[in-house]
Amino acid sequence: MQTFTRGQKGKLADLGLPAQFDVRIDVQAPGGAVDISCFGLDAGDRLADDRYMVFYNQPASPRGEIAATLAPGHATFRVDLDALPPTVAKLVFTAALDGGATMRGIGSATLRLGDAVVLTLTGADFAGERAVMFGELYRRDGGWRFGAVGQGFDGGMSALLKHFGGVEAPAPSSPAPAAAAVPAPASAPKPVSLSKITLDKRGDKVSLDKRRDSGFGRIHVNLDWNRQPASAPARGFLGKILGSQPARGVDLDLGCLYELADGTPGAIQALGRRWGSFDARPYIHLDGDDRTGAAAGGENLYINGDRFQEIRRVLVFAFIYDGIANWTQTDGVVTIPRSRYGSTTARRRSCAPSR
Repeated sequence: MQTFTRGQKGKLADLGLPAQFDVRIDVQAPGGAVDISCFGLDAGDRLADDRYMVFYNQPASPRGEIAATLAPGHATFRVDLDALPPTVAKLVFTAALDGGATMRGIGSATLRLGDAVVLTLTGADFAGERAVMFGELYRRDGGWRFGAVGQGFDGGMSALLKHFGGVEAPAPSSPAPAAAAVPAPASAPKPVSLSKITLDKRGDKVSLDKRRDSGFGRIHVNLDWNRQPASAPARGFLGKILGSQPARGVDLDLGCLYELADGTPGAIQALGRRWGSFDARPYIHLDGDDRTGAAAGGENLYINGDRFQEIRRVLVFAFIYDGIANWTQTDGVVTIPRSRYGSTTARRRSCAPSR
């Protein structure tokens, strides 16, 4: 794997990269949330089509040419460059910090192109910027190239969107203006919603977005948490019962209880290796068990929302398997991306949709 530095460029063909590969980004930002995105730009470096902005509220482009798997501090973008329309001339990969944190406070940040290229940045590379443009894939002379940018950016996600010519949609709770709507020019970009919803209190609710003439699509539930050092003395509830050895780190488990429309009950969880199935009954799948805390993407549960007519209800839960005694020390976060109105986040206590 070649190590690139700021400003370095190269042809993908010379780097041995095919048209399809993964772009992996990791940002260590203690105490801060990170929004990792890909902007698909036209020849004028503008976001001419909002459908090619891939981020937490829109994890894939229209035909899946860019598809993201997102988790706190981590993102994997599967790109298919040959499938992109000719109007998309450049893909820019960015990360923005939420709240008042700055890039100077990060531990490290890396971008990897397959197994060919790595770009590594640290907090010392920045000052008070709240975002970074990692790198860009761009068309040149009939082929694709990569440029390592590594440039800090003043402003967060909203400022990045504006910089690339996008328009931010008002928050869902904002009242509609009283004046009559004026038709926008045909060339005007569609507003992009950057809204997020956080469920902080017991009983908080949010509605999923049903697509017209279709179902709810793939519902992705991600559990991530703060890994603890090997010296963490306490064990979790099931760790005590099952007599496991002291853990090297916090081990949380994600799962669910379900009831199908015909009354069939069941559970999806790592215990007993009950992984389920996305395309067959019960239309719920757990992708694995992160026993060590080393997996960058945490644990992921996928619910087939297009088969909701066969699912009566789903109760998503998380529990401490080992490594710590209470939730306040885990900083556990459950995230559910929602395509139109923002991702939904629940901290410490796991909140999930049911039907």
